[in-house]
Amino acid sequence: MTQTTAPQNNCRHDTQTSCGTCRLNTLCLPLSLHLDDVEQLSRIVQRGRPLQKGEALYRAEERFTSLFAIRSGAVKASTLNEQGEEQVTGFYLPGELVGLDGIAGNRYTNTVLALETASVCEIPFEQVEELSLKIPSLQRNVFQLLSREITQDQQLISLLSKSSAEERVATLLLSLSNRHQRRQLSPHRYNLPMSRTDIGNFLGLTIETVSRVFGRLQQQGVIAVNRKEVTILQLERLRTLASQR
Repeated sequence: MTQTTAPQNNCRHDTQTSCGTCRLNTLCLPLSLHLDDVEQLSRIVQRGRPLQKGEALYRAEERFTSLFAIRSGAVKASTLNEQGEEQVTGFYLPGELVGLDGIAGNRYTNTVLALETASVCEIPFEQVEELSLKIPSLQRNVFQLLSREITQDQQLISLLSKSSAEERVATLLLSLSNRHQRRQLSPHRYNLPMSRTDIGNFLGLTIETVSRVFGRLQQQGVIAVNRKEVTILQLERLRTLASQR
């Protein structure tokens, strides 16, 4: 099935939703923003129709125009390796931003696809630049986001350097747990929006290896898996497996 790119220019401002009332604003916005500043930012944010599973938010080599905040659902970022094969570079959940990869060269370097029905806020970057001249804390926030992106790249390199499949899978499960906790959701039980194939691709493992590791973790009583739902039963044990203690 052909995957299409979501139209970015048809997004409209939803007057029923604003940055000031969004439950995810503590993740997306700098905490130091005043209410008037939040309203100014909210006016430039565009909210369009939801992305459907498999639909592209943007594709690699498209002109960089905007940053995107995930409001609901989940997306994956991927690029093509030297052999022309997909390499998953990240998974993004509500309250997280994508599009930072386009700032340096004015072209997106990744393709971002919806893993499930997802809604996003489009933040035109030129208007962010103009607004940040008036709101210094917003400029600092952009720098913080760039720093976070660099840190995530470093974490991915570290993740792929781990010697065992158990370490890689445990690290991913812990990352998702921590990110759910930041959204004030349960860190012990959550759904996996991505497929085992995507997990294997991201971790540099075969789908068979991923399935075996999940099976072993269940047999050891570390996690319980019911279809896409994961329950972490032994958080400390999972941290030990991920070598994070």
